Amino acid sequence: MSTPEGEPRDVPAPSGEELDDAVRSMLLLMPRLVGRAKRIPVPEPLRGFALAPRHLSLLACLLLDGPMGVNDLAARLEVAPTTVSLMVGDLSRQGILERREDEADRRRRIVAIVPARLPAIEAWLSPGAAAWRTALRPLSAAQRRLVVDTLLAYEAAVGRESD
Repeated sequence: MSTPEGEPRDVPAPSGEELDDAVRSMLLLMPRLVGRAKRIPVPEPLRGFALAPRHLSLLACLLLDGPMGVNDLAARLEVAPTTVSLMVGDLSRQGILERREDEADRRRRIVAIVPARLPAIEAWLSPGAAAWRTALRPLSAAQRRLVVDTLLAYEAAVGRESD
């Protein structure tokens, strides 16, 4: 529940039945979401590349936020800079990313999507971003944070269960 300003307010914990109804809804929804995501076809210009889910996150960051340094990418992806360096190296060898000197600091390298690959990557990833914008736009900032935090909590709980 929300206040008139759209901020969440304290509400009593749901009853066991209400919680089970929500769990049931999510257990039905999650496989459909994953199934839809898996059915998004890889554009023809990218089909020959070895792209893993971790690469998609990196490409999404570069697509949404533009070229940036490895440390900035690592912070956004919440992984170590060495992990990002390995992914960037892999995608650079495949001709998907390029590294160039930072004009402001020649010791720093900027990572960018190769311009020739940008249209295919945009065509592939932009519909997902647009769908999230459609779903999240009507929510307040606090409600958006709640959605993200809930999904992060779910991911963490599933990780603990599988460990």
